[in-house]
Formats: sequence, C-alpha cells, structure tokens
Amino acid sequence: MSGLPQKIYPVVDTARWVDRLGGAGARFIQLRVKELEGEALREEIRQAHIFARTHGVCLVLNDYWQIALEEGIDYIHLGQEDLDTADLAAVRKAGIRFGLSTHSHEELDRALSFKPDYVALGPIWPTRLKKMAFGPQGVAKLTEWKKLIGDLPLVAIGGVAFEGLKPCLDAGADSVAAVSAFTQHADPEGQIKRWLTEAGA
Repeated sequence: MSGLPQKIYPVVDTARWVDRLGGAGARFIQLRVKELEGEALREEIRQAHIFARTHGVCLVLNDYWQIALEEGIDYIHLGQEDLDTADLAAVRKAGIRFGLSTHSHEELDRALSFKPDYVALGPIWPTRLKKMAFGPQGVAKLTEWKKLIGDLPLVAIGGVAFEGLKPCLDAGADSVAAVSAFTQHADPEGQIKRWLTEAGA
C-alpha cells in the first residue's frame, strides 16, 4: 500500500469541484483556495468538507492549517514557507495528517525532519498555473526521490497531463496530482474515470 487513498490527486479551487470530482470517483482531493478570505473562505472550506464526507473523499486543505484544526479537516498540505509558521505539534496532536512540497535536496531534507505523511515533488513538467522558483524536475527525479524516502508516499505534481500519469507512477510516484488536467477539461468527470482506469485504481 502506498499509504495514500488513491493514485490520482486532483487539486481544485472550489468546493463545487470536490462535489463534481468526488462524485466521479476521486477519493483524494486537495482544496487550494486562493481568492477568498475571512468568513467566505471558511464557508467554502466547510462546504468542501461536507461534499468530501458525502462522497467518501479524503479532503486535503492547502495552507490553512489553523482552519483545518478548527473545522476537523483530516489532512493538510503545506509548502516550505509554511513550515516557518505552522504549529505542526498542534496539527499532530489533533491527529491531522500532512503532506509537504519539495523541489530540491535541501527542501527534501527539511521536509523529512518534520516526519510528514507524504512528500510532493514538482514541478515534474513546466506549469503555467503557478510561478515556480524551480524548473521542471522530470520523472527521473521521482525515481531518485523514491529511493531517498523509501516507504514514505511520494506525490508527483506540476504540469502533469494524462499522458504523464503512467510515466510518473512507473518512475516511483504513489499518487499523481493535477489541476488543469481536470478543472480545465471539457469533461472533468470523464477525465477522473479515464485517469483511474489508466492508474489501475
């Protein structure tokens, strides 16, 4: 077992996507909300949590660890910059699992010192969705990372289209994350089913 709920890992920006993609069979979804704050942000997260429970989805909240603590979210994802301020002792005490982003050996070493539940490597291919300080890593880096982390689950993210799913899994990724491959596709639900079939999930 990879230790992760599913080999595909959609990343979405609204609760509605959790409903749609969860209804299509995705069971491991990250909510990455960037445009809301205050009560609107909290309400979006609450609604996503409701949809997640409805569909049996493991919801991963990006960044907002304090809200995860307050709302009982099961999983969070943090970037390297979040490690400077996040109270991971409180997160662990609450039984919340967490994944960490990595882009370099230094970041991987730092991430492993926090004993995360998974590490993510990216971007595997060029991505236009997010300004990145690091260039494309390529699938060979996934194999290298997997050798370094052993049984710890590895997530591939960044610029992954359907054609890149199998190469990422073959290179050592336990789960493959994608954003636009789902949310910008004409048939997002169909893509979930297609990815699940390709992943053998």
